[in-house]
Amino acid sequence: MKLKALCIAVSLLAVPGVATAQGALDSLKKAAGDAGKSTVEKRVNTKLTDEGRKNQCSFKTGTAELAPGCDAKLKKLTNALVDAKKQLVAAGVKSYKFEVSGHTDSTGDAAKNKTLSEQRAEAIVKELVARGIPRGEITAVGFGSERMLVKPENTEAKKAQNRRYELQVRL
Repeated sequence: MKLKALCIAVSLLAVPGVATAQGALDSLKKAAGDAGKSTVEKRVNTKLTDEGRKNQCSFKTGTAELAPGCDAKLKKLTNALVDAKKQLVAAGVKSYKFEVSGHTDSTGDAAKNKTLSEQRAEAIVKELVARGIPRGEITAVGFGSERMLVKPENTEAKKAQNRRYELQVRL
C-alpha cells in the first residue's frame, strides 16, 4: 500500500513538470517558426521590392490607365509572385497576402493623389490576377505621397521616383 501511495505521489509531482516542459518546448517551437517566417518574409520582400523597381509600368498622366509596353514587365512581376509563393509554401507559411501599394509624388491635391494611387495599385492587381495570381491572395493599397522614396522632390527625376508601386508580402 505504501509503495502504491508513493508512486501516486511521485506521478502527481511529475505531471506538472512534464506539462511545464511541454509548454516550454511549444514556446521554443513557436519562436523558431516565427524566426523562420520572419527570415522568409524578409527574403521574399527584398526580392519583390527589387522586381517591382525593375519592372515599373508607366501610367498615362493623371489616370490609372497603363501606358503601352507594359506586358513583359507584368509577366516578370507575375513570375516573381509565383516564386515568392513557392518560397512561402516551402517554409510552411500558410497565411499570407501580397500587397501592391501605389504611390505618387507630392504635386497636386493630397486627397486626389491618394485616390489615384489606390486606382493605380488596383490596376496592377487586376493585371496580375489576369495573369494567374488568385484574387484572394493579393490586395491593393494607395498611399498617395505619404511614403516618398526621395526628398526633396526638386527635380522631375526625383518626382518620377516617387510615382511608383511596390510589391510586398504580409504574413
